[in-house]
Amino acid sequence: MLPEYETEMAAITADPRVAAALDDVLAMDEENERLLIELTEIEAPPFKEEKRAAHYRGLVREAGLDAELDEIGNVVARREGRGGGRTVAVVAHLDTVFPEGTDVTVRREGDKLMAPGIADDTRGLVTMLTIVKLMDRHGLEPQDDVLFVGSVGEEGIGDLRGVKHLFREGGPKIDAFIAIDGTSNTRVLNHAIGSHRYRVRFLGPGGHSWGAFGLGNPAHAMARAIKLFDDRAGEYVTAGAKTTYNIGRIGGGTSVNSIPFENWMEVDMRSMEPGRLGEIDAIFQTAMMEALAEQNELRRDGEELTVDIEMIGDRPSGMVAIDTPLIQRALAATRAVGEEPELSMGSTDSNVPISLGIPATTIGSGGEGFGAHSLHEWWANRDGHLGIQKALLLVLAEAGFEGVN
Repeated sequence: MLPEYETEMAAITADPRVAAALDDVLAMDEENERLLIELTEIEAPPFKEEKRAAHYRGLVREAGLDAELDEIGNVVARREGRGGGRTVAVVAHLDTVFPEGTDVTVRREGDKLMAPGIADDTRGLVTMLTIVKLMDRHGLEPQDDVLFVGSVGEEGIGDLRGVKHLFREGGPKIDAFIAIDGTSNTRVLNHAIGSHRYRVRFLGPGGHSWGAFGLGNPAHAMARAIKLFDDRAGEYVTAGAKTTYNIGRIGGGTSVNSIPFENWMEVDMRSMEPGRLGEIDAIFQTAMMEALAEQNELRRDGEELTVDIEMIGDRPSGMVAIDTPLIQRALAATRAVGEEPELSMGSTDSNVPISLGIPATTIGSGGEGFGAHSLHEWWANRDGHLGIQKALLLVLAEAGFEGVN
């Protein structure tokens, strides 16, 4: 860590207003737990974040900012600075990976709060809201504007649509970007992992399993495609920068005694390097077309099978240099709360600004979480205040708060 950022952080933490705000975080534990339960129990399935967004907008307004919903459903609130001219975006995502109808009732087991989505990323929303409150209560006025955003579409096939909308042509000017996601007190993300996601549909006429036997079978074609892709991709990922692939969902068919007219699968590929992501994508595309041709060759009757390959996710990749001021400030903020920072990589809302060359990082919301994306997810308030304190310090430093020694 460069010494000038340690000096900057020391000046910020020594300011009596900041010191009071940091102490206040601990006093807000009970209030924040209540809010965490309240928000977790509002469903926010993919593409259906409206109820949670409306409620969160109300909470931000109660905290003193004029929050609005933008065209795509993000909750957006601007805290104006003292004329510094820059805008620092702080973002936590509203959506979860869980489908509509998932039981999101919070239950307690010891010090754990158990519910799908409670840590990823409902706790992040609470952390961001706490920063809004602390800045207002303690008169923390940095030079630059701070744009607080509850984003939609961070998970799965949401494809980062909320943040992509923020960075659209004609969107708000954003000079630095801080995402709050996950719970680690030590995380400082500076490497965005790119991904390609596809929905593949093998299509045919379909028919009775006995009477129409001999027609091309989409299920057989898809099974062949998976085998070809797994064999070739499995060999490819054994060398070079880490690259992964996954068949996440499979479906189709009408009954056990029917040749299906459609079978589908959803595929995820990721890599640390854009070039390797392109290469494994090419392996995937070739495997799909070869499997189709082979299965058509095997059919005994009827029209040829076809395949539809639809890209449903394209997350860009990139890296932020360690000596970038935002990263240095994140490292300094982590140490200021007594933790040792860890540089990390991941696929988060930060992917978009990083790919555009805008300084961005993702940090944790505090506490301890486990089982993200599972029905057994939980969060526990184990030093949870540290994550909020770190996030507040980072926002203040990046937005140009001038502490008083």
